[in-house]
Amino acid sequence: MLSDLINILKACWLPSSDHYDIGSDAVGRQDGLLWYKDIGKHLNGEYSMAVVQANMLLEDQSQIESGSLSFQDSGPYGTFIGVYDGHGGPETSRYVNNHLFQNLKRFTSEQNSISTEVIRKAFHATEEGFSSIVAKQWTMNPQLAAVGTCCLIGVICNGTLYIANAGDSRAVLGRTVKSTREAIAIQLSIEHNASIESVRQELNTLHPDDPQIVVLKHNVWRVKGIIQISRSIGDMYLKKAEFNREPLYAKFRLRDPIKRPILSADPSISVHKIQQNDQFLIFASDGLWEHLSNQDAVDIVQHNPRNGIARRLVKTALQEAAKKREMRYTDLKKIDRGVRRHFHDDITVVVVFLDLNPVSSWKGPTLSLRGGGVNLSGKIPPPA
Repeated sequence: MLSDLINILKACWLPSSDHYDIGSDAVGRQDGLLWYKDIGKHLNGEYSMAVVQANMLLEDQSQIESGSLSFQDSGPYGTFIGVYDGHGGPETSRYVNNHLFQNLKRFTSEQNSISTEVIRKAFHATEEGFSSIVAKQWTMNPQLAAVGTCCLIGVICNGTLYIANAGDSRAVLGRTVKSTREAIAIQLSIEHNASIESVRQELNTLHPDDPQIVVLKHNVWRVKGIIQISRSIGDMYLKKAEFNREPLYAKFRLRDPIKRPILSADPSISVHKIQQNDQFLIFASDGLWEHLSNQDAVDIVQHNPRNGIARRLVKTALQEAAKKREMRYTDLKKIDRGVRRHFHDDITVVVVFLDLNPVSSWKGPTLSLRGGGVNLSGKIPPPA
């Protein structure tokens, strides 16, 4: 576990240009604070991916994995998409990026199938893994207890789509209406942000003895007046009493002891049978949805070429962010990381195009692409 933390911290403190494996288009390309992979193939179609950094350290992490979803050769084959929107630092999102898919493969191997139970187990195993690192590092690095991440994943397998979300990242489906040939936006993920009335009601139900479980602070609803989301991986200071005390910074310590976990790592999971007119999926961190509506994003994907579409979505969001501050997009691009956070958040976008005909004849390599680097090895076998 200590080696895991060391690897996380090494990666976190590299200069901005070292976040990405710069070189051939196989691993994407970088333009300043923007990294992108304009077009690529996965087992179920094509994809496009882009990440723009705003924080001093990139807190968004993401990945797309295509091929075997288990450690067994006979296991199911499909495509996995993950978007991890970190907060308080990049350590948790990086940990999730390195461990969640591996945990999913492990539990899929045990059942030789993908299911909501397998996904839930993978989330909980990842949460427990990070919690153990926080415990081991408590005396040396107590602030690790105040770092967390939203966690959104999608799994496409045998014509079925699984969506799991903890936090406020979002997955949106573009579905074509046969009569008009236009695409409508269908949100597939359930969000856990205190700005949503149903989330506040859920928190009040779970904590009937705590009138301060959600507080309106500076016109923003926050859990315990601190954090906007009610579910995440990490944020151990709001889950376990032993991590909400000195030497943790006073601003994170609650006045009353934690009787039960305030936040949860349990994802909301939905299952969808992919239909003939389901054209594409947009997975993105909250940074995109702050500036674009679901339908706006779907319209952009529907009416533009696939090549570079994730980068186009990011650029459109940045143009909207600049417009809100009454400045030009070209001037916004000149603002460096850290300061850039005053204008927009880190933004991650993964667009996945759907093909109902399995790519059984494609002899391309197994795909493992992080939001800034790629590993390619082996061959994708025909779908099971």
